[in-house]
Amino acid sequence: MSRPLIADIDLGALRHNYRLACDQAPHSRAIAVLKAGAYGHGAVECANALADVAPAFAVASIEEAVALRDAGIEQPIMLLEGFFDAEELPLIDAHRLWIAVHSDWQLDALLAFQPRTPIPTWLKLDSGMHRLGFAPEAFVSRWQRLKAAPDQATDLHLMTHFATADALDPGYFRRQMACVEALRERLEAPVCLANSPATLAWPQTHGEWTRPGVMLYGSDPLEGANDASRALKPVMTLRSEVIAVRELETGEAVGYGGRWRAPRPSRIGVVACGYGDGYDRHAGDGTPVLVEGRRVPLAGKVSMDMLTVDLTEVPEAHIGSQVVLWGEGLSIDEVARHCDTISYTLMTGVLPRVPRRYRVADTV
Repeated sequence: MSRPLIADIDLGALRHNYRLACDQAPHSRAIAVLKAGAYGHGAVECANALADVAPAFAVASIEEAVALRDAGIEQPIMLLEGFFDAEELPLIDAHRLWIAVHSDWQLDALLAFQPRTPIPTWLKLDSGMHRLGFAPEAFVSRWQRLKAAPDQATDLHLMTHFATADALDPGYFRRQMACVEALRERLEAPVCLANSPATLAWPQTHGEWTRPGVMLYGSDPLEGANDASRALKPVMTLRSEVIAVRELETGEAVGYGGRWRAPRPSRIGVVACGYGDGYDRHAGDGTPVLVEGRRVPLAGKVSMDMLTVDLTEVPEAHIGSQVVLWGEGLSIDEVARHCDTISYTLMTGVLPRVPRRYRVADTV
């Protein structure tokens, strides 16, 4: 019998979430973001599940794009950070990839290259994130250079990234949006602006394209949920089993450092999952876990291969009882808050030793 830990991937839920993203922006096309192995879910499997509905995919690097091409994915694939070396341009041309351009060296390299066919190019505006992109005062001249090079670049779009589209306070978002609007009107530029929170909460960002990412996998990216974000379905359910049960007297400690001590005679369950699988070691006592569908608290520090939970209120729990670490019935966003992190780190942190089991998607 193999170790019981498994990541169940519900591809039907993935398709539901993609359709929801499309419904929020019915006049836009949605480029499905599959970077970081589709946020830990498996990029090839997720791309295949969306292949009949998604017009394009987006990744972070040429290695991720080529892996999709090698798996038979035919849709356009956008490199969200563009290329990291000019030597990638022949591969970009050969694999018919789209690129973002955020720096002068990329622009110069693209204009010096002779592709077989012009490369679809999205020019990155730094509207206030201050990470990648051209400042507003520099953006126009770079746009004009690309417009003047139809043999190198085609299908130009303005893109940007919002720092606070998820926040309840809209002030900074509105300043960024005003910057975008001024340039969009001046250049009559088609745009790709909306990440997951903007897709869900800011219709004014819904341009020619949206680029939903984490919402596709069922995580609510908003500080304050709305009707649309509440309709997301979890795609990954991290499942395991209770592999041992211990009886403790009042005051006895559990785990490394003895952080948790029994406040009463207690039953402790040992679960096959630990930080060596990707479960966050920063999870505090009280982090919720489902055992046989009932919520129980984490008790003690997470170990490499195991964690411990307080089963005192679930007397029917036993060796072999089913455990959900996050997913169906237990939001990954809630677990992430207990770990003082975000769902992205939990999803992408599930290590390769955890088998993925895929549920076939519907085709509706």
